[in-house]
Amino acid sequence: MSSRWVKELPFAVTVTDKIGNIIEMNDRSVEIFEKYGGRTLIGKNVKDIHSDCACKKITEIIETKTANSYTIEKKGVKKLVYQTPWYQDGEYAGLIELSMVIPVEMPHYVRT
Repeated sequence: MSSRWVKELPFAVTVTDKIGNIIEMNDRSVEIFEKYGGRTLIGKNVKDIHSDCACKKITEIIETKTANSYTIEKKGVKKLVYQTPWYQDGEYAGLIELSMVIPVEMPHYVRT
């Protein structure tokens, strides 16, 4: 990754260009996507490692330039996934996906 502080974050950061080609992955992202090729995914389209349903959502995010967030649970591990467009000099540049493990039960606060 171009920014050293992102490299060793304890959650995955995956960055794509305008059409969904992976251009950067931090260490955790490489680890999570190891079974798909890890670091060799850089240069490949993010849709190559997602289901058809997920690909439709990715296409929608790219076309509408809106964020998408959800939680998943797999093998007893709950994760928050946040996908959002990123911009460079005010122009749409691609997508960023953050994926982080969160507690199964998590406090929620409403602040006023």
